[in-house]
Amino acid sequence: MDLKTRDLAGTTAYFSQTLGWRFEVDEEDWRKAVKISVHGHLIGGVSDLANPVYPPGTPAHIAYYLAVDDVGRRTATAVANGARVVVPPFEAGDQGRLATVIDPFGAAFSLWQRHRFAGWTFPPGLPGAARRMVLACARPDEARHFYEETTGAPLPGADFVTSPGLTAPQWELAIEAGDRPGPRGGRVSSPEGLTFQVYG
Repeated sequence: MDLKTRDLAGTTAYFSQTLGWRFEVDEEDWRKAVKISVHGHLIGGVSDLANPVYPPGTPAHIAYYLAVDDVGRRTATAVANGARVVVPPFEAGDQGRLATVIDPFGAAFSLWQRHRFAGWTFPPGLPGAARRMVLACARPDEARHFYEETTGAPLPGADFVTSPGLTAPQWELAIEAGDRPGPRGGRVSSPEGLTFQVYG
């Protein structure tokens, strides 16, 4: 998971206060990336959309990196099924090969082909951590089919739901509230529009 934002300071302050997330620059990372942790477990990162790798107009969004066998081939499949490439496949050091795409319904996501980095794991039900990924859009059944075609497999950790009230389709983050204070039992959105659902 990656929070892609044009307001790095505002986004980190908001999620730190609202969800208790910790944001720290990883000095050992070649990019000096900002990473997110809860209760000592790494759960994601933050990317600044001011970076020239992102075209102007790329919307702020919660990016999920969907693991695939071949980023180039899977990106081509996404395009053949109506998607638009935002960032073409590129090598990201030991993180693997990445691409960012906007699906036919208007939601941004990323494809990831691992190299040495295998991703992070954390205990199930960890308060403040991702519980599920949720795509809210007008045509959820078509969206599910698109993602299965693109990745070549079902997405067991994803829900596809109808949400006609949203101004634009987007992936949302569903998190476990646990016993921590703060919002729960509904949808909450940061000032920039990064939306999450809180359970528990």
